[in-house]
Amino acid sequence: MSMVRSNRWLGWSVLVLGFGFLYLPILLLMIYSFNSSKLATVWAGFSTRWYGELFNNRQILDALWVSLKVAFWTATAATVLGTMAAMVMTRFQRFPGKTVFGALITAPLVMPEVILGFSLMTLLVAMGGIPGFPSRGVASIWIAHVTFTLSFVTVVVSSRLRELDRSLEEAAMDLGASRLKVFFQITLPIIAPALVAGWLLAFTLSLDDVVIASFVAGPNSTTLPMKVFASVRMGIKPEINALATLMVLAVSIAAVVGWFITARSEKRRQRDMQLAQKG
Repeated sequence: MSMVRSNRWLGWSVLVLGFGFLYLPILLLMIYSFNSSKLATVWAGFSTRWYGELFNNRQILDALWVSLKVAFWTATAATVLGTMAAMVMTRFQRFPGKTVFGALITAPLVMPEVILGFSLMTLLVAMGGIPGFPSRGVASIWIAHVTFTLSFVTVVVSSRLRELDRSLEEAAMDLGASRLKVFFQITLPIIAPALVAGWLLAFTLSLDDVVIASFVAGPNSTTLPMKVFASVRMGIKPEINALATLMVLAVSIAAVVGWFITARSEKRRQRDMQLAQKG
């Protein structure tokens, strides 16, 4: 019994130390966002003045709007394209070039961001003379972010599609439903949790990126991570603590909402499966 208790205390100690190492800095950052001192690391009293300074900082707000806009459209496009790629990888067992297609889809997972950003910048410069092709700016950041987030969405959706019971789709087609109708009424509701997870993952990766965006951004398309990185290099400002606190709260709320949607969809799927087995 003493051995079991010691192992249990050791496990809890390691768990507490691990979570403390991960989340204690974030907690301290959120506490210091209410610091009245101009020095971000010296506590001088409680104040919310830096939140007011943050909302009056036009440069940070403009960078935040650019990041949110790019992240939203990146996540949407990556979810659509990633779902299509996942359907091809899981539904078509053999076709010419499948190995190459899969390798190209998953290449950004292991490719360094510096190499990916530099190659995309070279592509944009080489194709800059083509009429209608976007120059370096918001559109180029969106293209670059879709390129490297597509692989993450494809992996998430593919794993869900491989677990899908194909007999449900086959039964619907035997009853006269077309493939398109089967996808929208059978497949899509079942893989909805994976789509939500992929969308949130792509949104977070796009919102967090600074390396690739630095290569393909233009003079009037500074994203929030680029702005924060440039500000931190000159010294930590209290507004950055306030901004980080708001971002942590926003991400936490989005994660809770995504978990609720996923849990409700999974519960509905299990209920439908039980009803189908009883019938």
